[in-house]
Amino acid sequence: MVGSSHEALHRICQKEPAGFTRTLQRVLHIPFPEPRDFAVLNADLTEIEPVERRVDTLLQAETDEGTYLLVIESQGNRDDNKRGSWAYYLSYLYAKYRWEPVLVVLTQSRSTARWAARPIRLGLPGWHSLAVRPLVLSPENVPLIVDEAEAKRDVFLAAFSAMTHGKGTDAAAILKPLAAALETTEADSAGMIAQFVESCLIDAQAKQIWKELMVPVNYFFRHEVAEKVREEGREEGREEGVEQERASMVLRILDWRGISVPESVRERVMTCSDLEQLDLWAQRAVHAKDAEDLFGDDRP
Repeated sequence: MVGSSHEALHRICQKEPAGFTRTLQRVLHIPFPEPRDFAVLNADLTEIEPVERRVDTLLQAETDEGTYLLVIESQGNRDDNKRGSWAYYLSYLYAKYRWEPVLVVLTQSRSTARWAARPIRLGLPGWHSLAVRPLVLSPENVPLIVDEAEAKRDVFLAAFSAMTHGKGTDAAAILKPLAAALETTEADSAGMIAQFVESCLIDAQAKQIWKELMVPVNYFFRHEVAEKVREEGREEGREEGVEQERASMVLRILDWRGISVPESVRERVMTCSDLEQLDLWAQRAVHAKDAEDLFGDDRP
């Protein structure tokens, strides 16, 4: 399970490199060639001397115009030492591979984005021996994807939008369209993206909304993103089948939302063995105004 927004921001680029390069082209409007193939390289740039230098993620992108190295750095706050490190990374990688290195900085902070985007110039004024111009993806330029159709057209960008804006309350508006888009995505990829998004959500309300939205999605029950929810049942010592587990989740959604559950509703949910019906009730539980709204027109 990804444990931090720092880790999630760059690791999703390892898992979905094609989506990441599309985002570079779309958000930054740079003429990055269309890659044919990708490889994740060793991010350790340490030499013989005992000084550890490690980039967050290093991707090799093969294109018709040559091979590029994408040096991806996730940056939480300003760190002036990093500016020297970034110049070193690019010089070292070019010397080692003779491929063009491209520095991309990812951040959830607008102020950090403005700091990171400043060119790094080494040498004499007006005659620089080395100049570094980082590409930066941040809340300053990554769009808010709040339309479901748009989210379905580019699931990676929708997920990256939620992750990039995860420190602010704007994240909540992105989550429902993203959840709908993930329902149409291959299960393994959807489960992986869901984990990364959860790790980047800082706003408590957004995190709660995401937790609730993920419950009714079918793949949710087969991936680690469900672990935090299922732990509640395990801690209570219950060994349940799939039907019982899903029924319990329906009731826990209502509990999380502070909705009182009458005994008649609780009994009907817990005795249901129809998985499709339980999934439908879980979806309704996310938006229900009272417990009996689970049953729609078939209210008891």
